Amino acid sequence: MTGRRRTRSTFLPRSLRPTRPFRSAVLSAGVLVASASLAAGCGLVPGATGGSGDDSIVVMTWAPEGTAATNKPGMPAFARAYARWINANGGLNGRTLKVLTCNDHNDTVDAAKCARQAVKANAVAVLGSYSQHSESFLPHLEGAGIPYIGGYGVTNDEFTSPLSYPVNGGQPALLAGLGKELAADCGRVALVRPDTIAGDALPTMLDAGLTAGGHARAVDQQAAEDATEYSAQADAALKAAAVEDASGDNASGENASGENGKGCVIPALGDRTGTFMDSFRRGREDYPAVSTATVLGSVDQTVINSTGGASSAFEGAYVTGWYPVASDPRWDPMKKVISESAFSDTRIDPADTGVQTTWIAYTVFKEVVESLGGGAVTAATVTGALDDGLKVSTGGLTPTLRWGFTDQLASIGFPRLINANVTLQTVKQGRLAAAKEGFVDVTRTLENADVD
Repeated sequence: MTGRRRTRSTFLPRSLRPTRPFRSAVLSAGVLVASASLAAGCGLVPGATGGSGDDSIVVMTWAPEGTAATNKPGMPAFARAYARWINANGGLNGRTLKVLTCNDHNDTVDAAKCARQAVKANAVAVLGSYSQHSESFLPHLEGAGIPYIGGYGVTNDEFTSPLSYPVNGGQPALLAGLGKELAADCGRVALVRPDTIAGDALPTMLDAGLTAGGHARAVDQQAAEDATEYSAQADAALKAAAVEDASGDNASGENASGENGKGCVIPALGDRTGTFMDSFRRGREDYPAVSTATVLGSVDQTVINSTGGASSAFEGAYVTGWYPVASDPRWDPMKKVISESAFSDTRIDPADTGVQTTWIAYTVFKEVVESLGGGAVTAATVTGALDDGLKVSTGGLTPTLRWGFTDQLASIGFPRLINANVTLQTVKQGRLAAAKEGFVDVTRTLENADVD
């Protein structure tokens, strides 16, 4: 196993969680103090439009690239393409958009460096980014009052920070939705997930979905997130999912209806899911009564293709996502940006969930800027517009988004999780296709998650 990065828990006992009015008061005071301090020291409020003397709007997008674990190079690459496209089409309300990018290298120190760079550059927001190290970058953003809009949803802090504005339900929603769907179809379930702080939160969310459907909890199989092969983990997961009791039913995992006793293995290893599936495919021959399912972000069309297409172990598997399938016409505006401004950049894949999240984040930001009219675009005015109840449409790629501390999931420590909708997809003849029309709301499922 890899060395484990231990940080503070993101969950507080319900009796110790601050009230919503208290959180709002602390946020307001903290932002004002931070802004006043920085204005006195530098003569500028971080994020002020034209901080460098022009009328441009500065934002940042970051993600890990070139690491041995999960990489999302398409996110900053798409952000740069979006800037080229929007500026070629008149900018944001006539203002030039400047996009800064940063590589956090999947490292706590570099994640903090990216955040400090955003503060130094007077960025008005960090948009459409991926990092597992929220404990390193969020304090810097919070101290400068810079909003984090459209993070990938890989850490719990993204759903607790008052300056985080997530556009999806992150890993909690994906796993709760998957568990809810599999409860009726799977026997014993084994989850294979990273042996990291972010990975520690995954079993709770999957179990919330499983138990909502009357199913037993999953077997928690930890694995190194940067391994080059997973033979031992694949074998352990297959054995766990295939366990049967004396009657021939899967032990402690037969579904409520008793219709399908087949065990299920759920790999949720990000970019290493494909590596895991290579090992899984070799060992699966000895366990014919075990199927698989997963979440987008851990698998996409590229992974399916590389693991055998229609003959891969994913054939027939359920996959939960945050958004419609990549072939849906609602993605056409994003594809237009890629076609016109990406210049054949192979890092930018319209089917990549990271690229899609970055597109949605910039769509949100565009609406925020437009809502300000000709007024100043600063970190404070951006957060003010969002906190004042601005409703943002993403063209049907998500439900209408609106952030606040009055949402249902504040009761389990996720006050910023405002979109708990997921889509259900399946692999059919080697291609991802919609298994159900529309979105599935897993808010009620998450409300019952055992997070204490």
